[in-house]
Amino acid sequence: MTEPIANTTSPANPGAALDYELLLDCVHCGLCTAACPTYVETGNENESPRGRIYLMRGVADGKLELNERVRGHLELCLDCRACETACPSGVQYGKLIEPFRVAMESLDGPSRRDDWFHRHILFGLFPYSAKLRRALIPARIAQRTGVLKLLQATRLTRLLPAQLRRMVDMLPPPRRNEGPLPEFLPAIGRRRATVALFSGCIGDAMFRHVNWATARVLQQNGCDVHVPRAQACCGAIHFHAGSSDPAQVFADQNLAAFPVERFDAIINNIAGCGSMLKDYGHHWQDARQNERAAWSAKVRDVNEFLDQLGPVRPEGEIRAVATYHDACHLLHAQKIHDAPRRLLAQIPGLELHDLPESELCCGAAGTYNLTQPEMSARLSRRKLDNIRKTAARVAITSNAGCALQIAREARDQNMQLAVVHPMEMLDWSYRGVKPKW
Repeated sequence: MTEPIANTTSPANPGAALDYELLLDCVHCGLCTAACPTYVETGNENESPRGRIYLMRGVADGKLELNERVRGHLELCLDCRACETACPSGVQYGKLIEPFRVAMESLDGPSRRDDWFHRHILFGLFPYSAKLRRALIPARIAQRTGVLKLLQATRLTRLLPAQLRRMVDMLPPPRRNEGPLPEFLPAIGRRRATVALFSGCIGDAMFRHVNWATARVLQQNGCDVHVPRAQACCGAIHFHAGSSDPAQVFADQNLAAFPVERFDAIINNIAGCGSMLKDYGHHWQDARQNERAAWSAKVRDVNEFLDQLGPVRPEGEIRAVATYHDACHLLHAQKIHDAPRRLLAQIPGLELHDLPESELCCGAAGTYNLTQPEMSARLSRRKLDNIRKTAARVAITSNAGCALQIAREARDQNMQLAVVHPMEMLDWSYRGVKPKW
């Protein structure tokens, strides 16, 4: 007999945002627990997917008060969706936790998100690549002159607010600025596809070299590459922080910037962005939902796209021992596991070692490492311990957040480790460049 559904239609109950039938898909078998990073670390049932579904259902049914303790268990979730990969019943956990947390945050209005960090950094800076790039100039100068290293050595950076200090510690070493991508890059050889490249916000500000590598790899594989100037942040930063309306504005801006009829695919190279872009048709149920769904159907991760296209074999040798870390939103949200491994296997000289617990989150999870630093640090240490077991000196991952997180942990532990994107490896091989690790 179906249990009564209490209070789910009340706008004051976050359960109103859920498709209640999705809660009932969970049979509470517990097979998800071994895949859940927070449960693996704490052993607390409330911090497992099964436990969080119990909590959400209890709130939806009006049997459980949404107090700070319940909120804490739900907010500690990384939304890595490893439970979806492990679940034999096909529970769509992402379609439960994401709308529930958005609704949970909206109960208090903007007040919970109106602190200086959300207002000026998370929402006011991160989604805007040009603004973020300008804001990083003083830090880059401090890096190049050695001032930042001195401040860190003397622990003066501890005077910064905790979240800013973590951001400073996570800054990758400065690189040569290749400049912005042009709006069009022609295919090399026979044209096989016409694509648009989603360059991202943090991706463009901090990983522009990866965007360039991606574009060059696509050109080598016969793709005309368009880079629309009017594109915006994917919206994940706002959406996962519980701020849905600004995320929807970004989504609609991207729909206008990337007219789907012009392109065979919309390519992205950051797993978290790709997962958000592919979910546009799910997140907002309004008059444009079908349009968003059709747009999202054109979105492809670059590994996925090249694997399906059939890559031109790279010929440049790269002699290195490497390991591949599965970004959660590539493996669990987008279900892409084999494609990057098949691409990397074609690089002559590259020795790829399997990473233990590769499917377990590194603790980056978008901005999780800034908002949940203790759990993030535990997962980061666990990830580096596993990388160490592979004897690799190169870690390859398809997500900007993972790259920042793993590289910072390696620096903290004085481990010599290059952290790169699969497209960088392919680009070097195509061009015959010997990387300087």
